[in-house]
Amino acid sequence: MELERKYGARLGVYALASGTGETIAYRADERFAFCSTFKGLAAAAVLHHNPQSHLNTVIKYSNADLMKNSRITRKHLATGMTIRQLCDAAIRYSDGAAGNLLLRDLGGPAQLTAYARTLGDTVTRMDRIEPAITQATPGDPRDTTSPKAFGTNYQKLVLGDALPADKRAFLRDLLVRNTTGAQRIRAGVPKGWTVADKTGTGDYGTLNDIAIVWPPNKPPLVIAIMSSKPTKDATYNQALIAEAAAHVVATLT
Repeated sequence: MELERKYGARLGVYALASGTGETIAYRADERFAFCSTFKGLAAAAVLHHNPQSHLNTVIKYSNADLMKNSRITRKHLATGMTIRQLCDAAIRYSDGAAGNLLLRDLGGPAQLTAYARTLGDTVTRMDRIEPAITQATPGDPRDTTSPKAFGTNYQKLVLGDALPADKRAFLRDLLVRNTTGAQRIRAGVPKGWTVADKTGTGDYGTLNDIAIVWPPNKPPLVIAIMSSKPTKDATYNQALIAEAAAHVVATLT
């Protein structure tokens, strides 16, 4: 694909027009490090395994749980945070400690893998936690998925019935109000469209965005875009994700 040459990247795309069933797939079954895109799945798993009231459970944590991208959890160190607040911090701000605390509530990374299996996903595997998952070493199968696997998971969670309606609405709202994706899929779709997305960023130029996109008065699109580069400290080009999304929109709508 010309975008790969333009940006010196490996690009994986899976997209589905839910109204027609038409798909786009490019390296859609290849493995990519998912990085922070796991946080939407982790929140869904916590929602799935617990009553809605669990959102009000307060989780205490320590300074040792914090890391560079813990700007929300750092503010609440003294008081702890509710599961509701942790879901918000993990999804809308990609707070690493919040993601880890959701995993801890689940029982660890292996439980996220197990939850993926219940969704019919045989590809995704989670082995470590933040920040190790952002290492994204080429060829390392740990903490990887495929664009098709993760796109399909988010489709089942946001558009399907993998979660009951109240929990689905909670998850969708957080994804719609995500603050980290303005330069990715959101930048590649027309203004006025609704986008629910979760981003991921890691070493080796890894940039991901998994989204459900609603054109006005039309059935939604599922768009999963993942990418990486061959060198560890490669520059990030968010325009790669935006341009790939624009190509998807032009093809499927």
